[in-house]
Amino acid sequence: MVRAHPRGFRGLLRDRSGVQRVTYIELFYDLVYVFAVTQLSHNLLAHPTLRGALESAVLLAMVWQVWAYTTWVTNWTDPERIEIRLLLVVLMLVSLAMSSALPRAFGDLGWVVGGAYAVQQIGRSLFMAVTLRGPLRRNFQRILAWCVVSGSLAVAGGLTHGWPRGVLWLLAVGVDVTGAIAGFYTPGLGKSRTSDWDIAGEHFAERCQGFILIGLGESIVIIGATLSAAGHPSGTETAAFVVAFVGALALWWLYFDRSADAGADVMATSEDPGRLGRSAYTLIHPIMVAGIIVTAAGDEKILAEPSHIATTASAWMILGGPALFLAGHAAFKAVVWRVVPWPRMSGIAVLALLALAAKAIPEIALAATAAVVVAAVAAVEQVLLRSRNDAVTSPGH
Repeated sequence: MVRAHPRGFRGLLRDRSGVQRVTYIELFYDLVYVFAVTQLSHNLLAHPTLRGALESAVLLAMVWQVWAYTTWVTNWTDPERIEIRLLLVVLMLVSLAMSSALPRAFGDLGWVVGGAYAVQQIGRSLFMAVTLRGPLRRNFQRILAWCVVSGSLAVAGGLTHGWPRGVLWLLAVGVDVTGAIAGFYTPGLGKSRTSDWDIAGEHFAERCQGFILIGLGESIVIIGATLSAAGHPSGTETAAFVVAFVGALALWWLYFDRSADAGADVMATSEDPGRLGRSAYTLIHPIMVAGIIVTAAGDEKILAEPSHIATTASAWMILGGPALFLAGHAAFKAVVWRVVPWPRMSGIAVLALLALAAKAIPEIALAATAAVVVAAVAAVEQVLLRSRNDAVTSPGH
């Protein structure tokens, strides 16, 4: 439940008396992450190995942490205030530099990625700790202490080479994640409780839903760009376009048909929206984003060579992307509604079994089967929901 802030403490904070909407400056800020997702997808395609996958995962974690921490700030503050707008513009510029360097993050531009991460995490927290008044100021003082540690690790990673860079960056992300889980406990300042993080739940959910759409947009761009470049596509190429589109549609349907709005409603009415914002959205949603990015990379594979037998790299992209998305969505439902999402768990099991036959069938057939599995999970969800609704409205209930 959203509580109004005392007038004397309001300052840069949002006016919580009305419905909290995503502002145009927030949407403008998100445009950088359209580019970041494209960079991550192409980086995965350029390095289709286990090492490449791990490096891409670390980079996604860094990108997500920067975006998520900023989303918490814009949830608490009023983006229409000139101070917050200027903060977002500066963060946007640094994020753009970071996104531009992602393909060479583990090469000669590691210092850009590490430095940009540190500047955003430390600079944002310092700005809030200085400008805010009231209870949230102490919270950002704690966050600043943790971000100084994570930022230092990020910079150190950018200045090293080889595997230590990945380890240091992973530690930087780990510090930021651990800080949130630990309530940013800081000696002398204590710790925060999630009940103290008085967020506007519906707004926070909508922001995270927007990032899911950003990821799905990457698949649509790949499909459209490839179709445009094909000129006169063959029957097999046309079928590949349809399969890729159906796969993206199935992911969208599974998340947005019911879970998105229902999850936002739970956030809006929760007595502790900060807890759900931390667990269901900040920690779990990047798993779904990772699934979408891997799926987009798989789409580019099947669109380029639809009739080829799947290689190991192609198979794990085509099957691993939907499996990651299902795993993230299963965790989301388990945290928000405290249920065991058996249809999604079953879908993951079926995708795992398909991996056994991956090297025996063409990529387009493998992708079509994966899309059918996700669509089937969504269909089963609809049937189960309708059955529960019928049971509730039937005589005797």
